[in-house]
Amino acid sequence: MPRASEIFNIAFDAADPRRLAEFWAVALGYQLEPPPDGFGTWEEALVAWNVPEADWDSASAIIDPRGVLPRLLFQKVPEPKTAKNRVHLDVRGWRYGAGGEVPPEAERLAAAAAKVAELLAAGATVVATVEEYGNTWTVLQDPEGNEFCVT
Repeated sequence: MPRASEIFNIAFDAADPRRLAEFWAVALGYQLEPPPDGFGTWEEALVAWNVPEADWDSASAIIDPRGVLPRLLFQKVPEPKTAKNRVHLDVRGWRYGAGGEVPPEAERLAAAAAKVAELLAAGATVVATVEEYGNTWTVLQDPEGNEFCVT
């Protein structure tokens, strides 16, 4: 039987990879990826790998501290974002209960509002709040204008 493919990165184009990595670490509860084993810092690793200093800011990554969810890679590109995203992330502000139960609506809305406030402080901007078919979510943009939703 063939082995199923797995996601090892979700890659984002960016003007400032480190800034976007820091933003999305806050948004998702991730952490900046630590340097590889044997290196105290990323700079030590890049020097050892003979990466020119001009390229040191070409990428940044964040990882799920639990080691469960995919790594997010932010890679520098020369061109700016020019159109609406074709793919975006949805961020849930609330958590399931210990038994897997969905919290009451008021609790979910309060948690989503708190997450939106946290992300605004981290550099997001609000595009719109949408109420549709009994659901409510907020559309935001990250510091480089990439749209995402918080529910």
